[in-house]
Amino acid sequence: MCRNIHVLHNLEPGTTSDEVRAAALQYVRKVSGYAKPSQANQAAFDRAVAEIAHATEHLLADLVTSAPPKDREVLAAQARERAAVRYARG
Repeated sequence: MCRNIHVLHNLEPGTTSDEVRAAALQYVRKVSGYAKPSQANQAAFDRAVAEIAHATEHLLADLVTSAPPKDREVLAAQARERAAVRYARG
């Protein structure tokens, strides 16, 4: 859907509520087509963000894995490398 949506499960340090809300906001923006909704749609937009964030928190709490947690710094370095290749001029 969008390459800016990041994995939130099995990270060290753990995922914060702010990260979950940011992901929910990004999802609602993408689905609705609004970066900033009109006043008439603001309540529905905010409610959708809250509901999706809530569902995401429950999902992350219920997921189990035997894999070791992923290191955020390693993932960030890999993303920077991919971006450097993607946006390299040459």
